[in-house]
Amino acid sequence: MPNRKWTIAMVLIIAMFVGLLFQFSSSFIQIHTLVKPLQTQPASGTDPVHIVLIAQELDNYSWRAIEQGAREAAAAYGMELEYIGPDRINPEEQIRLLDKAISAKADAILFQGIDNAEYRRLISKAAGLGIPVIAVDTDEPGSERLAYVGTDNLRAGRQMGELVAKASGQQGSIGVLISNEQAENQRLRLKGFRSVIEQHPGLHITEVAASDISMLQAAQKAQTMLARYPQMNYMVGFSSSDGLGILDAARRVRPDGVQIFAFDDKTETVEAVHAGNIRLTIVQQPVEMGSQAVELLHGYWQGSIPPSVTYTDTYVLKAGGPESAAGGTTP
Repeated sequence: MPNRKWTIAMVLIIAMFVGLLFQFSSSFIQIHTLVKPLQTQPASGTDPVHIVLIAQELDNYSWRAIEQGAREAAAAYGMELEYIGPDRINPEEQIRLLDKAISAKADAILFQGIDNAEYRRLISKAAGLGIPVIAVDTDEPGSERLAYVGTDNLRAGRQMGELVAKASGQQGSIGVLISNEQAENQRLRLKGFRSVIEQHPGLHITEVAASDISMLQAAQKAQTMLARYPQMNYMVGFSSSDGLGILDAARRVRPDGVQIFAFDDKTETVEAVHAGNIRLTIVQQPVEMGSQAVELLHGYWQGSIPPSVTYTDTYVLKAGGPESAAGGTTP
């Protein structure tokens, strides 16, 4: 009889142990199942996801449009967007702001590439901390950024070169304005432009000057060029204020003697194109840049791997309307 009681007790103890083991295993599997989808999610608890967008220049026309697209997409997903940047183009300030965003433990960072080793080190630091970092407007090749969304700036420069070559009959002198020598997107556009112009012996770039994304500065630089080079009959502006600045200078110095090629679609630029005062403008899609960058973040947090490069469209606007578009995605 005692042996029977002992056996029953042992069976009960084993049954209880098996039951507890089963319960523990079930709980572990359930927790693992819940945690796995969150492994790529930002660790923000109940707070909304916090995305920091670092602009090249805080109140710049194109960057405000990028902010608009990013903010609208963020709101649609219940995310919070913080928009910061230097008052004027300042790569050192962009580096400092990137470091600050990482230290503040942002859930994600959108930034403009500036081709800088310290910048790339900070991007690697962010990636190591699990902060997804996406370049917009200008890429940062060789970095550990998650993706790039924006214009193919080198191609846009080549496109401008081809348009000027066609319009000029491959003959003439060209003045060029860029926003700033330190802006990587401007350097890429100028590089692409030069690569085409150099193929035509009859075309010559007379001078390149920086406007600091200021219409007033663009007008002053253009006026100086037009006065200095009376033979110069074509002028190109690679930032949103340059075409209008050139137009202002041309009206005062040489009303009928220069053809103007602009960039972006400020209201005044579009009006000048339709009026025939600016020959054409290459139009980017900054709102799409911001929107698609946030879309990629959302997909990433859902477990999708974003394409390495997403080129947003550009098109040529002439008096008769849009002419062509270019864009695409690179895995």
